[in-house]
Amino acid sequence: MKKQTVILFDLDGTLIDSTEAIVGTFFYSFKKLNFEFKGNEEDIKNLIGYPLDVMYEGLGVAKDDVQLFVDTYKNRYRQISLEQTVLLNDAKKSLELASTFATLAIVTTKTTKYTIPLLEDMGIMDYFKLIIGRQEVVNPKPHPEPVLKAIEGLNVTISNTNIYMIGDTKLDLIAAKEANVQGVGVLCGYGKIDDLKQYSNMVYKTTYDAILAIKEQLSNK
Repeated sequence: MKKQTVILFDLDGTLIDSTEAIVGTFFYSFKKLNFEFKGNEEDIKNLIGYPLDVMYEGLGVAKDDVQLFVDTYKNRYRQISLEQTVLLNDAKKSLELASTFATLAIVTTKTTKYTIPLLEDMGIMDYFKLIIGRQEVVNPKPHPEPVLKAIEGLNVTISNTNIYMIGDTKLDLIAAKEANVQGVGVLCGYGKIDDLKQYSNMVYKTTYDAILAIKEQLSNK
């Protein structure tokens, strides 16, 4: 019997570009809360993919103050995310092709309540059978829990399913590896090629290239 195929997608840097919204909201929160941020825009970009609390701590905010910054961020992000987020080139084309041979789901560190309006606004929500966001798990990527939660939610098993996790950072690929599924790196987001290649032998320029490679690999099995 032919195995079913599942493709899990990261969101930021894999299907969408929300750099303007994310970076701008971090600077907004710093100004709003009178925090003297000593870094720059690249420092923020380098942490995209981690949960907000981890990002703020990594940017110098004291642990006791992090939740206030996170709440301020979320309040602002909710207001501006739709207008400052765009689909990456060929993202919809990627989903159209992937949906012809696989079941698709989202595994993201964004909260689901922000993810769903974004996907609906961009006209791609119907491609996905399941969304696993930050609030669905205790341990976000790079922990394997979000990937395993998606597999459980789709009611498939690793042994009887071809499962791929496509993402633009090492967090996605580490989570995939720890969950014992095939990680696929893409260079259209925030990760660096050397980091991605440490955790996967499948690294491609774009998400569309990744889908083509997965399709070809499946045809050779």
